[in-house]
Amino acid sequence: MEQHVKKSLEEWKAEISLLLHEIDQEYEHVKQELQVYSYKFSITKQVVQSTVNEEIIRDIRELYHIPFEQKFNQLKEEIKDLEEKKKVFQMFIDKIDKVGLDRQPISC
Repeated sequence: MEQHVKKSLEEWKAEISLLLHEIDQEYEHVKQELQVYSYKFSITKQVVQSTVNEEIIRDIRELYHIPFEQKFNQLKEEIKDLEEKKKVFQMFIDKIDKVGLDRQPISC
């Protein structure tokens, strides 16, 4: 492989690696937040199931259960999106590494 091509691919890989690192950091943050909301949602669900007073149940649902459920579902979607991004950017790195090892041009 010609030196200028190798250098360009290495620079591109470094750029993608940086993006992948940022995605990993965001993934870990969202994962932690998801864990918190999983507990909050589960706890409020259990409390609602154990409560007989309808007025209290309604208040708990409005104040906690529904907002926690919405945030929990939103975070689950964010995790899915981040997992897909990680997969895609890792494919770039894998393909760049493969080209560097094979020393053959990529066929389109």
